[in-house]
Amino acid sequence: MRYRTRVTAPAAALIGTAAALTAGTPAQAATRTGATPGPETLGDPVYPALGNDGYRVSAYHLDFAYDATTKLVEATATLTIRTTQALSRFSLDARGLDIRSVRIDGRTAAFEQVAEKLRITPARKLAAKARVTVCVAYGADPRRTPPPAGGWVATPDGFAVCCQPDLAHTVFPCNDHPSDKADFTFRLTVPAGLRGVASGRLVRTEQLAGGRTAYTYRSGSPIATEVVQITVGDYVIKDRQGPHGLPLRDVVPVTRAAALEPALALTPALVAWVEQRLGAYPFETYGLLPCNNDAPDAFDFTGLETQTLTIYKPNYLLQEESKIGSHMMHELVHSYFGNSVSPATWADLWLNEGHADFYGLLYRYERGWPDSLGMTTLEARMKHTYAQGDQWRRDSGPVAAPNAANLFDGQRYLGGVLVLYALRQQVGEAAFTALERAFLERYRDSVASTQDYIAVASEVSGQDLTGFLREWLYGTKTPRMPGHPDWTVTPVKASLSAPRDRRDSHHHENSATL
Repeated sequence: MRYRTRVTAPAAALIGTAAALTAGTPAQAATRTGATPGPETLGDPVYPALGNDGYRVSAYHLDFAYDATTKLVEATATLTIRTTQALSRFSLDARGLDIRSVRIDGRTAAFEQVAEKLRITPARKLAAKARVTVCVAYGADPRRTPPPAGGWVATPDGFAVCCQPDLAHTVFPCNDHPSDKADFTFRLTVPAGLRGVASGRLVRTEQLAGGRTAYTYRSGSPIATEVVQITVGDYVIKDRQGPHGLPLRDVVPVTRAAALEPALALTPALVAWVEQRLGAYPFETYGLLPCNNDAPDAFDFTGLETQTLTIYKPNYLLQEESKIGSHMMHELVHSYFGNSVSPATWADLWLNEGHADFYGLLYRYERGWPDSLGMTTLEARMKHTYAQGDQWRRDSGPVAAPNAANLFDGQRYLGGVLVLYALRQQVGEAAFTALERAFLERYRDSVASTQDYIAVASEVSGQDLTGFLREWLYGTKTPRMPGHPDWTVTPVKASLSAPRDRRDSHHHENSATL
């Protein structure tokens, strides 16, 4: 079968039941071990306030009901968690949500909202390694916190979400860190004339009273909270077939469907190209969501790789293929680097963005499309980038050592491409292709760190690349480029300019493939 199968929810439930039988009741075990509050951080080096320790989430079920008159959402988030310690209290990330109630295994729990945490005190302390269901009922206003302050994108006919990097918890209570990926189901109830769509595939449609419809979607693979997609609007679903029968679906505003079709029709060929280089597409479906909002402040980037359904500003996709094709490839490559293999911490972002730009640029240059600097070969672009290496390291830090202020600037994008180019020069194209595929296969549906990538590269190439790659990723000076002894680095100037085309740009606006 083309797509990998995964452990099913019933199997996970049996594991949880067996653990409970050996540990005694949660209350008894918690009394024996001494329950304490779970830490309210996962220790991310870039966003230390994100995430919560003391448990891991195995599944989310999000039930949203959208009211077209009030423009409000009534929601229930049901989380299946597995405690990693005995807990007297734990927290979820949550901000800007009107919390109505919290239940744990059906029992009412006390809660309070403090800063960006929803602190929950169960009626009974939770044992370590216990499987627990947490149900949070809440309301939300998609117009209240648009990006970059929040994850909602309001549209005239509904909403979409853009949660990267730290905004999922403005849409639903969660453990908002890519290291805690989970299975997702979504049930979206909408009034007549609207459609609800989410990451994954449609598994159920219910006709309800008053002309409302409920659509249920399920992910075939775990999703990091930052790349969840949930959208409601006046959409038409356009289905087509990709390589090997891969189902492709685009979710398109009805009034713009015809105009957007030339761009949407490019996807099958894009998938075929990337599969030749990185292997079979890793999920159950793919497609584009041209969100029905082109306002400059709708969201602060051109496109975002929300899993199985990449969101775009529609006007961007109305351009000719040479203007959009490489960026469409960039977002598609994120299905591999970023979505299937997610970053262990936000310091590992270069793995996502460097790879997406690397293959996006290869796709561009194969077609003879000049880049933003008028260059038509990767070698020419890399020589130009190499010359700026020391300046970028001074102004933006090493490639794999970002902070919250410079996380999405060009050093993680084009600087990451330069690292990958150097690696390919060092090991040769065949070994580079082999290590890329090995890395993706080993960490599929999981998370990986920069050190994990270095280890796979060393193993597959047969060379110890630890020193080589650490110098490229963490050094304050640009190393010599293998195969190009004549390349030189421009002396550093005392400037504060960051390696990006626009100082106020963010996210994928810094992609070299635009």
